[in-house]
Amino acid sequence: MADAEKPQAVMDDAASGAAADEAGFERLQVNVESVGPCKKHVRVTVPREVIDDVMQGSVDELMTTAAVPGFRVGHVPEPLIRRRFRSELTDQVKQKVLMQSLEWIAQAEDLDPINEPNLDVESIEVPDEGDFEYEFDVEVRPEFDLPEYKGLKIERPEREITDEDVDAYLKEFVEQYGQLEPIDEPASLEDFVTVEAEFVHGDQVLHHVDELSLRVRPVLRFQDAELEGFDKEMVGAKEGDARDVELKVSMEADNIAMRGETVTLKMKVLDVKRLRRPELDDEFLARLNVESEEQLRAEVRKMLERQVTYEQRQSTRRQVLEKITESADWELPEDLVRKQVDNALRREILEMQQAGFTRSEIAARENDLRQKSISMTRQNLKEHFVLDRIAEEENIEVTSTDIEMEITMMALQRGENPRRVRARLVKSGMIENLEAQIRERKAVDVILENAEFQESTMAPPTELSVEAVNRSVCGSSVGTTDEEDEEAGEE
Repeated sequence: MADAEKPQAVMDDAASGAAADEAGFERLQVNVESVGPCKKHVRVTVPREVIDDVMQGSVDELMTTAAVPGFRVGHVPEPLIRRRFRSELTDQVKQKVLMQSLEWIAQAEDLDPINEPNLDVESIEVPDEGDFEYEFDVEVRPEFDLPEYKGLKIERPEREITDEDVDAYLKEFVEQYGQLEPIDEPASLEDFVTVEAEFVHGDQVLHHVDELSLRVRPVLRFQDAELEGFDKEMVGAKEGDARDVELKVSMEADNIAMRGETVTLKMKVLDVKRLRRPELDDEFLARLNVESEEQLRAEVRKMLERQVTYEQRQSTRRQVLEKITESADWELPEDLVRKQVDNALRREILEMQQAGFTRSEIAARENDLRQKSISMTRQNLKEHFVLDRIAEEENIEVTSTDIEMEITMMALQRGENPRRVRARLVKSGMIENLEAQIRERKAVDVILENAEFQESTMAPPTELSVEAVNRSVCGSSVGTTDEEDEEAGEE
């Protein structure tokens, strides 16, 4: 799910208790009203005696450190301290009173804020006489009845790995070490065609690729679109031939504006190649650091079993998220929704600009784009809040070891130094998001540990009939260069 913002409000500071108690903040007069979905309006009156107590504490601190000509440090008269440092003392008292009163309110009123209160500190003045009054709005976590999350009936797809599965994978695996050889004949199934490709939407060329190598298989799959019957289009094609095919962009595509749109892939065949596979002999096995074909087959079987476990995990997680949010008809914090939708919309508009859309074309799609983004954001936030409540109910904690292990895994996957990954996460403020993701994953684990599983049959893998291209039909992804996009297509 998309990352829900982790609360960072000063009101949620865990270190509040003692300081607020000592200053007598239990004497605050607080009125809390609901003024919208997950929004509270808070009016606060701080009694004069509390302000005087805080002022006296600040004066006492300053008297031990203030340097005033003609007096030794620690021996400056209090009236002089109050006159000479009036401005500094006033600012300090305001900061302390606001900070400690907000902390006290969060505890005493059982508020659970998700962001900072909309408080303009600069415009607030603590009066010289009388009580101090201020007010603010703050968004809080939604209140809802936690759905039953133990004993959920979950389908767990099962599949036994057969010798035929191992054979099929080995065939594909060995081909990675094969040699492509040009042929002077039309393309057949499983041959490779090199094409000059152009992706067109209406009258607009989304992007152009000088050389794109594609294997002739039943399904051609891009990151955000696929074409069934690709083999029927390309079998018989030869150098110089042209082929136009239509691709429908997936409804789950990253580029929300292009979801459901039709993109034409225009291809000119540059050459046809056929793969020559290496023999599975002793020399080849030695290259793979295995002693026999039997050992290789055993390793392949283990790997395929791990893939089945991964597919099970993904399937059961999807079912869990659907079940725990199916009755989630409660309201969400609208400011938080708006903020995350705006962030998502900015990313989508940037992608459209990179894909060559004009301002008028972007404006024409923006409303539809926003509505789709709102729907997705609401679902992601509901998943986040429910899992967060379950984590609280189960006393789930994320340790520093959990975070370091996650960072290490991220570094291994990217081939980077863990320290560099950590520094980047800290700099971008994403450590808290990572912690929230780990916490939610642990909550899902608890749900699955208490689920009732019903076995079902997992569909056989279809990868061997699919030519997968690491490319978006809608254009380069945000953050990639044209050169990187070219390399992705060639791979």
